[in-house]
Amino acid sequence: MGDVLLLVDVINSFRHGDGGRLAVSFRQRFPALRELLELARRHGVAVVYANDNWGVWDSDVRRLVDDALNGLAGDLVAEIAPREGDRVIVKPRYSAFKATPIELVLRELGATRLLLAGTATEMCVMQTAIDARDAGYKVSVIAEACSSLDERDERLALDYLERIAGARIHSAAEALPSSAAA
Repeated sequence: MGDVLLLVDVINSFRHGDGGRLAVSFRQRFPALRELLELARRHGVAVVYANDNWGVWDSDVRRLVDDALNGLAGDLVAEIAPREGDRVIVKPRYSAFKATPIELVLRELGATRLLLAGTATEMCVMQTAIDARDAGYKVSVIAEACSSLDERDERLALDYLERIAGARIHSAAEALPSSAAA
C-alpha cells in the first residue's frame, strides 16, 4: 500500500489543561485537516487514528468518540470521526509508538510512509514523527492540518523535524497530489 494517514489526538474533547487554547487552534486549522482526510480517502489511503486514552483502557472507541463529540469542538470532530475500516489505537503517552500496537497495524497495512496530522504539533505529532522515523518509516508532516498550543514552539518543532529528524513538511496537496492513483 505505501502511504498511511496517521491522525494523532484528533478525537479530542479539549476538556483538559490547555484544551481551550488547543481547541481554538484546532478550529483554525480544521479546514486543512478535513481536506487532508477527504483527499486521503479519495485516494484509497488507509486512515489510522492514534489517540490519548485519557486513562481509560476499555478499548471502547465509541465512548471515546462520544466524549469528543460532547467536547469543545464536537461539531468538528463529528466531521472527521473514524469510519468503518479505519483503525483506531489508544496511546498512553505523547508518541503513538510508545506502548501501542501501531507497528503491527502499520505492517498489516503495508505502510512505508506516514502522513501525520493532529494535535499538538510540538508535542504528540512531533514525538510520533520522531519515533516513526526511528522505526524506519518515511514521514511527511502536514503542518497546516496540525493544531498547536504555541506557534513559536510549533515552528521550532517543524524545523527540528525537517532538519534533524528527517521528516518532510508538506501541504496536503504536495503529499497527496491530485494525480495520485485512486
